[in-house]
Amino acid sequence: MYTTFEEELEQNGKLVYTNVGVSMLPLLREGRDVMLIEKTDVLKPLDAVLFKREGVSGRGAYVLHRILKIRPDGKYWIVGDNCVFGETVERKNILGVLTGVVRDGKMIKNMDLKYRAYVRLWCAPYHLRFFVLRVRRFAGRVKGFLKRIL
Repeated sequence: MYTTFEEELEQNGKLVYTNVGVSMLPLLREGRDVMLIEKTDVLKPLDAVLFKREGVSGRGAYVLHRILKIRPDGKYWIVGDNCVFGETVERKNILGVLTGVVRDGKMIKNMDLKYRAYVRLWCAPYHLRFFVLRVRRFAGRVKGFLKRIL
């Protein structure tokens, strides 16, 4: 019998699952890394959180993205590590926080030095990351265009 993410977190306080999608690259590799999500009452900027989009079902209903800002109205501005655009999420839609990643059989906890360095260097400077990702995507489009015409 299957349970929903909400039921799993309510019953066990944690959820172990593989990710789908590329919005959290390079932290999470699609279908290869395993996420450990835990229920929490305390959320802070730079936490990677699992939330459910309202009015969405199927793929894309559950999303793991990072809190970049807590707005004055109490809502959270959330962006994927490999994304340039974010969205606003209410606290009631946040199910849990990423506390670890299993990669190649090794646990990487969100308190490990390498994880914290990644968050500080790649995730925190959003405007720099935004610029890097936009330039990289533009270069990819130019490369594809040149391949087609040559």
